[in-house]
Amino acid sequence: ELDLLYVAPERLLTSRFLSLLDRARVGLFAIDEAHCVSQWGHDFRPEYRQLTMLHERWPEVPRIALTATADAPTRREIVERLALEDARQFVSSFDRPNIRYTVVAKDDGRRQLLDFLDDHRGDSGIVYCLSRKKVDATAAALAEHGLRALPYHAGLEAATRAENQRRFLREDGIVMVATIAFGMGIDKPDVRFVAHLDLPKSLEGYYQETGRAGRDGDPAEAWLAYSLGDAVQLRRMIGDGDASDERKRLENGKLDALIGYCESTSCRRQGLLAYFGEAHAGACGHCDNCLQPPQTWDATEAARKALSCVYRTGQRFGAAHMIDVLRGADTAKIRQFGHEAVSTYGIGSELDAGQWRGVFRQLVASGLLDSDLESHGALRLTAAATPLLRGEQALLLRAEPPKRERTRQRKSDGKRTIAPAIELPSDAAARFSVLRDWRAGIAREQNVPAYVIFHDATLRSIALESPRDLDALAGIGGVGASKLERYGREVIAALDASD
Repeated sequence: ELDLLYVAPERLLTSRFLSLLDRARVGLFAIDEAHCVSQWGHDFRPEYRQLTMLHERWPEVPRIALTATADAPTRREIVERLALEDARQFVSSFDRPNIRYTVVAKDDGRRQLLDFLDDHRGDSGIVYCLSRKKVDATAAALAEHGLRALPYHAGLEAATRAENQRRFLREDGIVMVATIAFGMGIDKPDVRFVAHLDLPKSLEGYYQETGRAGRDGDPAEAWLAYSLGDAVQLRRMIGDGDASDERKRLENGKLDALIGYCESTSCRRQGLLAYFGEAHAGACGHCDNCLQPPQTWDATEAARKALSCVYRTGQRFGAAHMIDVLRGADTAKIRQFGHEAVSTYGIGSELDAGQWRGVFRQLVASGLLDSDLESHGALRLTAAATPLLRGEQALLLRAEPPKRERTRQRKSDGKRTIAPAIELPSDAAARFSVLRDWRAGIAREQNVPAYVIFHDATLRSIALESPRDLDALAGIGGVGASKLERYGREVIAALDASD
């Protein structure tokens, strides 16, 4: 007799488990993370597709499918795969107004990440990387800089993964560096940031992963660093996969949408919600593009130079080599192919290498250039480039900030503008620190996550109000009768000790 049984699909589908369910009285099948049913979903898992047998084997048992994120094609396939054509659909808002979205052009990713984390020391957060090797290297680098960073990926021993996940859930201030193997089913409310050191695979994946931040409603950040190389690598992964041509086209379309989001000069929140079919009235005023509207410049002439250089060198090389040719570099590769003799050699010295990288990245994002996956990311012109080359079209591009400004965008007064931290007066901040230390000790004693004792929001309220007796403490939101009885005297003692 069980009220609730949570089971992974691969275990559910074993003959032993199915026979057990045949003898049980099942009142409802709830398919969580239902986007995994769809081959177009961001985290496709084949086992989920076998759940189609639920309505065939137990047609009388009601079914409900739940997911935190699914665009229209994914929702349609969930309905089809689970035979839910007659079911009602409930789609709530995708808006997470407490999350601030920031996208930066990747220059020195690890340094940029460390700069970002300077404002989040002591916070819990997640850093996503594309490969296991990069996870290990990044976690080690963050630990060397004094951050409590732990790795998580499928290549680690099961016991190590379990221990690292346990620490992340139950301790304050842990930074989990992970592949997307980490996160599904994680319900830690006080994650203050989610950072992507590599480009995710789709806007669905990005939304799902960033949505693990700020579940307590307090301010949180979603930070993403991306480059043209990231996009080329993901396109290669799609092209090398075993999926059908139809699925590859869809995955490339999803990647295009994500690149367009990264290069957008308009409100991030509007663009993200529009992808899921939800309108947002007006700019959010909270994302990087709203807080610091990006400058644009007339890149018509630079784009023509770039496109012409790609054409005159045979459409066989990547952006790095094109930049060397345009800037007149003297490299072995240029000499090997005789590119010092092409008409575009040295005609682009007015831009530095970083600015040219921005031009090529945005030309790919705009569909004027394509990456030939079979030629290791070689750039080639598309039909859309013809009007620009003929002088029939102008082009505005997002301006690349000078290199020294790329990682930290500041106001004129020198203060950071991207951290949405809740400011406390100095005396309250000291009390909050003492209360968090007290909470961490209690959580370790009870072997439970710290937020089970009190949420951060409650501790902040206590630190601000500084109650001196149980009656005053009882009037603070989040301090119910049971918690007052269990922890009240210890909280008052901690406050007294902080003075």
